[in-house]
Amino acid sequence: MTVIYCRHLHSLTHTCKRYAGLLHHLCNSYNTQVKEEVDKLLALKAELGEDGPKKFILKTPKGTRDYNPQQMAIREGVLSTIIGCFKRHGAESIDTPVFELKETLTGKYGEDSKLIYDLKDQGGEILSLRYDLTVPFARYLAMNKVSNVKRYHIAKVYRRDNPAVTRGRFREFYQCDFDIAGQYDLMIPDAECVKIVAEILSELNLGDFVIKVNHRKILDGMFGSCGVPQEKFRPACSAVDKLDKTFWEDVRLEMVDEKGIDPAAAELIGQYVQLNGGIDLAEALQQDERLSKSKPAKEGLEEMKTLLKFCDLYGISDKVVFDLSLARGLDYYTGVIYEAVLKGQATTRDESGEQVGVGSVAGGGRYDNLVGMFDAKGKNVPCVGVSIGVERVFSIIEAKAAAASNKTRTTETEVYVASAQKGMMEERMKLCKELWDAKIKTEHSYKKNPKMLSQVQYCEDNGIPLAIVIGESELQSGIVKIRNVITRQERDVPRDQMVAELQKELETMR
Repeated sequence: MTVIYCRHLHSLTHTCKRYAGLLHHLCNSYNTQVKEEVDKLLALKAELGEDGPKKFILKTPKGTRDYNPQQMAIREGVLSTIIGCFKRHGAESIDTPVFELKETLTGKYGEDSKLIYDLKDQGGEILSLRYDLTVPFARYLAMNKVSNVKRYHIAKVYRRDNPAVTRGRFREFYQCDFDIAGQYDLMIPDAECVKIVAEILSELNLGDFVIKVNHRKILDGMFGSCGVPQEKFRPACSAVDKLDKTFWEDVRLEMVDEKGIDPAAAELIGQYVQLNGGIDLAEALQQDERLSKSKPAKEGLEEMKTLLKFCDLYGISDKVVFDLSLARGLDYYTGVIYEAVLKGQATTRDESGEQVGVGSVAGGGRYDNLVGMFDAKGKNVPCVGVSIGVERVFSIIEAKAAAASNKTRTTETEVYVASAQKGMMEERMKLCKELWDAKIKTEHSYKKNPKMLSQVQYCEDNGIPLAIVIGESELQSGIVKIRNVITRQERDVPRDQMVAELQKELETMR
C-alpha cells in the first residue's frame, strides 16, 4: 500500500512540475504580448503628444505672413518706385536660386551664420536657403567670370531670426539690392549708392531720415587703438552693431562678459561710438592722439572725407551723418558702410523693458574680398552696394494708410462695360474685346443680366473711373454712353469713336 501511495505521489509531483512549466511558459508569452501592446500605445502617445489628438490649426509658419490685395497693391507701388530708381542709375537685373550649397554661405556672416536655414540632404547636396542676396551675387560673379556690372536684384531671403511683425522683421522677407562691381576710382560708386538711398526714401515719403556712414578701417583702427586684440575685432564689431537695437550699457556688458574684451578698452570704445558729425569730425579724428597713430584709421578717415565731399556734390549732405556707432556686423564688409534710419523711429523701451522701434530701412557698404572667396585663383572683384529694407518700409506705409483710413486701389481697371437692360451679355463681350485689343484695362459683370445699380456700385467700390453703358436704344443708334463714375456725368459718343474718346479722357485723368 505504501509502495502504491509513493508511486501516485511521484506521478502527481511529475504532473505538477509539467503544469508549472506550462504555466510559466504561458505567463512569459502573455507578458511579452502585454509588453508589445504597451510599447505600441507608448509610441502612439509620443506621436500624438501628451494631450492626445490635437485639432489642426490653419496658420502661417512663425515669422511669415499672407498679404491681402490691399497690402499687395502697396507693395507693388513701393517696388515700382525702387526699381524705377535703380533703372534711373543704369542698373540691370539678375536672379539666383533661392537655395545655395551650404558651403557657399558658410563663414560669410559672422555670428549671424546661426540664422541660416539648412535643408535636408536632397540627392547628395547639402543645401541652405539664401540668407541675403549679396553672397549669391558674389558667387554669381566668380562663377561667370564677371568683373564689371551694375545690377539690382529683388527676391525673398530667409533667416531663422526671432520675428517682430510690428517692426517689419520676418523669417521670410524681400530684399531689394543694388550693387556696383568693378575696379573704379575711390568713393565714386560708394557715393552713388548713398545717393540712391536718399532718392528712394525721399520718393517714398516716409518722413525725415538720416543716412549714417562709417568705415571698417576706422572701426578697426579704433578697436586697435583702444586695446582690443585683433582677433577680437569682429566680435567687438558685432557687439557695437547692436547699438541701433539696444543701449550702450547692454553693448558694453556683452563686450566685457561675452566677448572677453577688457573693461578699460570697452570704456574707451564707448567714448568714440558716441561721436557723430560731418567732415569736421573726420578732420578732428585725424588729430586724435590714438587714431592718428593707426594706419587703418588714417586711411579710413581720408576716404570718409572724400565720401562726404561727394555726398555734398550730390546735394544730400543734409541727410548724411558720419557716425562712429555704425558697425554693421557682417564679416564681408571691407570699407565704407552706411545705414538709413527714419527720424522719430529711434530705439526706446516699452513698459516691459523691450526695445521698440522700426530700426534701419536701408543699409550696405563695400565688400572687396567676397568674390575672391569663390574664385579658384582668389581673384577679387571690388564691390559696393545697398539693400533697401522693404518689409519695414511696407509696415510703415501700411500703418500710415490704416491711420488715414485711405482706401487702396487693388486693381488698375480703367473702364467698366455695363448694360442697362437684359439680354446685353454678348454685346458687352464684344465691347470688352474691342477695348482689350486697344490695350485699355477693362472689366464687365460675369452675370448674364446684372442690375444696373450693382454695376455702378462695383465701379465706385473699386475706384474704376469710367463706365461704358449700352442698351437697346444705344445699339439701334450706333452709340455708347461714356459715364464718369466720380462726377456721374454721361455723354453719347459714336460707337466707332469709342476707343479714341476713352483714350483721350483717360489721358486727362493720368
